[in-house]
Amino acid sequence: TLTDLFMVIVLKDTLEKRGALGQIKARIRAEVFNALDDQSEPRPPLSHENLLINELIREYLEYNKYKYTASVLTAESGQPEVPLDRQFLAKELNIVEDANGKSVPLLYGIISYFLYHGKEENTQNALPKVSLLNYPKQNLGKPPTERSQK
Repeated sequence: TLTDLFMVIVLKDTLEKRGALGQIKARIRAEVFNALDDQSEPRPPLSHENLLINELIREYLEYNKYKYTASVLTAESGQPEVPLDRQFLAKELNIVEDANGKSVPLLYGIISYFLYHGKEENTQNALPKVSLLNYPKQNLGKPPTERSQK
């Protein structure tokens, strides 16, 4: 009936305005992927480099609240469920963090370094320094949650 159609349209509009519709769609995609994912087929072992890259991406995704995307990345890549310790990750990548840099994912600092400092310094001898100085505050969300020790 027309009333039912009107209710569906209003409900869809309300969910879109609240940002819930995108989350629902992402959740459905993640569940469909998990249902279709063939667990019987073994994943190739993760290289050290892929493990680190995946972890940088996962930290970025979780920071920006792309939790369903992060869960699909973890499932599809074979990344360990427990995140790597941030200090371990920074040490492995030879990243020196300043106090401000610890409130954002390491990927932000890496990008900042190459955008703003990589041209000025000899990048082979300098360690990337994670800093917030070059990021406008309105683009940054809440600090990432404490990462578990691995």
